[in-house]
Amino acid sequence: MANQGCDLPLYEKIWLKRTFERLIDSLILVLLLLLLSYRVFSSNSFTFPWFLAFLCESWFTFTWIVILNSKWSPAITITHPERLLQRISELPPVDLLVTTADAVLEPPIITVNTVLSLLALDYPANKLACYVSDDGCSPFTFYALVEAFKFAKFWVPFCKKYKVQLRAPFRYFSEVTINKSEELPEFHQEWLHMKDNYDNLSLKIEQVTRKTIPFQLDGEFAVFSNTDQTNHPSIIKVISENKDNLSDGLPRLIYISRQKWPHYHHNYKAGAMNVLTRVSGLMTNAPFMLNLDCDMIVNNPKIVLHALCILMDSQRGKQVAFVQCFQQFYDGIKDDPFGNQWVTAFEYIIQGMAGLQGPFYGGTNTFHRRNTIYGLYPDEIESGIKGKLEENILIQQFGSSQEFIKSAAHTLGGIAYSANDITPSNFIEAANQVANCEYEYGTCWGKQVGWLYGSISEDVPTGLNIQRKGWRSECCTPNPIAFTGCAPGGLLSTMIQQKRWASGLTVVFFGKHSPLMGMLFGKIQFRAGLSYFWLTNWGLRAAFLVSYVALLAYCMITNSSVFPKGLGLWIPIALVVIYNVHTLLEHLTIGLSIRHWWNNQRMCVMRTTTAWFIGFLSAMLKLSGISDTVFEITEKENSTASADGRFTFDESPAFVVGTTILLVHLTAMLINFWGFQTTHSGNGSGLGEFVASTYLVVCYWPYLKGLFARGKYGIPLSTICKSAVFAFLFVHFSTTNV
Repeated sequence: MANQGCDLPLYEKIWLKRTFERLIDSLILVLLLLLLSYRVFSSNSFTFPWFLAFLCESWFTFTWIVILNSKWSPAITITHPERLLQRISELPPVDLLVTTADAVLEPPIITVNTVLSLLALDYPANKLACYVSDDGCSPFTFYALVEAFKFAKFWVPFCKKYKVQLRAPFRYFSEVTINKSEELPEFHQEWLHMKDNYDNLSLKIEQVTRKTIPFQLDGEFAVFSNTDQTNHPSIIKVISENKDNLSDGLPRLIYISRQKWPHYHHNYKAGAMNVLTRVSGLMTNAPFMLNLDCDMIVNNPKIVLHALCILMDSQRGKQVAFVQCFQQFYDGIKDDPFGNQWVTAFEYIIQGMAGLQGPFYGGTNTFHRRNTIYGLYPDEIESGIKGKLEENILIQQFGSSQEFIKSAAHTLGGIAYSANDITPSNFIEAANQVANCEYEYGTCWGKQVGWLYGSISEDVPTGLNIQRKGWRSECCTPNPIAFTGCAPGGLLSTMIQQKRWASGLTVVFFGKHSPLMGMLFGKIQFRAGLSYFWLTNWGLRAAFLVSYVALLAYCMITNSSVFPKGLGLWIPIALVVIYNVHTLLEHLTIGLSIRHWWNNQRMCVMRTTTAWFIGFLSAMLKLSGISDTVFEITEKENSTASADGRFTFDESPAFVVGTTILLVHLTAMLINFWGFQTTHSGNGSGLGEFVASTYLVVCYWPYLKGLFARGKYGIPLSTICKSAVFAFLFVHFSTTNV
C-alpha cells in the first residue's frame, strides 16, 4: 500500500466533455462559411461594400475558428497537497515577487494587504521570501511595508491559530463577524484586538499618504531625499530576514526600488520583474517564484502547496514551466456592467487552452521555475547543461556580477541554497549593482533571459517564448480559488486597461515572438499556437469590426447593400440568432444572469470598437517607428462595492471614437428613414442594414445617454465637438464618393 501511495500522481488533469457546445460552435462556423460562399458566388461580389464585407467576415470567420479550437478540449486540474506533504521531506524555498508602480493609483494600503496575505501563507516561513518592487520609489510605500511588518507579528500567528482563510485583513474584517454566541471568548477578544490594530495601521498609512501628518525623510527614509519617480539610485531595504531561520516565524521581507534615469528606457513592468529576479536570485535564490500584482490577495493560504503539486510531480511536472492561477475578483459590481470580470473567458476559453499545451502567462498569480526564466530548455534538465556553466558564457547572458553569476550557476545546475545560507542583508551591495540601469547592457536580459522587452504586455511574449522551447504550462484551480483581486470599478479605468492590453498584444502579434513564429520555428504545438491568436489578435479584430461598422453606415447613407437579399438574408439572421442564444446559454449554465450576458455583449462591441481600436492604432504607430506606446497604470481600489455601475466619460480618444460611431449611425438611420440617400435601383439598403445599425445604437445606449447628461456622467463638450466633425466628414465623403 505504501508503494502504491508513492506512485500516485500529485495532480490529475481531467478533460471536460461539452458535446452540445461543440455542436453549436460548429454550426456557427458552418453559417459563417455559408455567408462567405454566398458572397463569393454572388453577382454583387465586385462592388466595394460587398468586397469589404467579404474581407471583414473572412477575418471574423478566422477568429471564430480560433475560438472554436480554443474551446474544443477544456481541462481542469485537481491537486493533492496531502500527497506532496507525505512524499517530500523538506519543502523547497519559494520567492514571492510583488510589483507596484504608483503610490497614488496603487495606494500602499492595497499593497500592504497583498503582502500580509503572502506573509501568512500556510508554508514554512523560513522557506518564503517576499520581495516588493516599488517602481514609484515612494517613501510612503516603504513606510507602509515597515508598519505592516510590525502588524504581521500579530496577524500571522492569529491567522494560523484560528485557520483563517481570508488573510488580507481588509477582506477578512469586512466579511467575518463575531456576533455568534458560540464563539470562544478568547477568539472574540483576539478578534477585536486584531481589528483595532489593523484600523490603527490603516489610519497611520492613510494619514501619511495623504500628508495629514508631517513625514520626515530621516533615518531609514533618508535615502528617499532628493529622489524623483524617474530619477533615483537603487534602493534596497531588508525589512525582515528571519535570522533564526524559524519555520513558524515570519518570512523575509525586502523592499526594492530599481535605479531610474530620466532618458533611460526602463521597460515598464518587464524591467521591474527582471530586477526582482536578479535581486531575489542573489538573496534567496529559491527554485520557484510566485509573481503577483499589488492588488491580488491570497484567497487560499495553501496555494503554494497546490502549485508545487504540479511543478514537482514526478511524471508530468518536469515539463511544466509555470503554473497559472487566473484572475478572479471580489466585490464585483452586480451583473458586470463594464464587462471586465472575464468569467466566461475563464470558463470556456482559458480552460480550453489548459487542455492543449497550457494556458497563457497572465502576468500575475503565476508560479515559475527560476531556471526556466533563466532560459533553460526542458531537455537540458535531464541531459545536463555543462556547456552553459562556463563563466564567460554566463557573464554574456546574465551580466558581470560575480555573486549573481554564482547564484545563476547554482540555479542552472539544479542546486539551491540551503536554508542556513540565506542572509539577505549580506547581499545588499551586490543587489544594488544588479538593480542599476546599466547592468543589462550587452546581456541577454529582456531578449532570451527573464521577462521579454518590446511590448507593454510583457507577460504574453514571455509565456510564448517559454512555450516555444517546448515547455508546457498548467492551470491551478483549487477550491477555494487561489487569488482574488478587484476589477476596475468604472468605465475610465476599464478603457485604460483594455487599450493597454490591445496595444501590447498587437505588437506581439506582429513581432518575432508571435504565435505564428513559435509554431513555425519553435515547439509550440499547432492547436496551442492557434489558440494564442484569440489573445493576440484583439487589435486586428478591432480594426475589422470598426471597418464593418463604418460599412453599415456607408451603405445606409448611399442606399447600397451589404447583406444578402431574399433567401440569402436568412444566413446572417440565423447566424446572429444562434450566436446570441448560444452565448446566453453559456452564461446561464455557469449561473450568470441575462443582464450579465447583455452587459458583456454590449461591452464586447464597445471595447472592441473603441479601446481596442485605439490600442491598435497606438501599436501601429509604434511598429512604424513614429511614436512609442505609453504605459498607463490602471487605478487600483480596495473595493468597488460603492460603485453604481454608471458610465462616466472624459476626453480620452477612446470616447471620441465611440461618440463618432454613435453619431454616424444616428445620422445614417435618419437619412435612411427619411429617404434622403441617393437611389440605386435594385441594390438599395434594406431591413438588414437598418436592424444591424439599430443593434449597434442599442449597444452604445450609455453613450447616447451621455450626450444629454451632465458632469462626469456626460460626454464632455469637446469630445462631442470632435466627434461631430469626424461624423460630418464621414457622411460628406460617403455622399461625394457615390
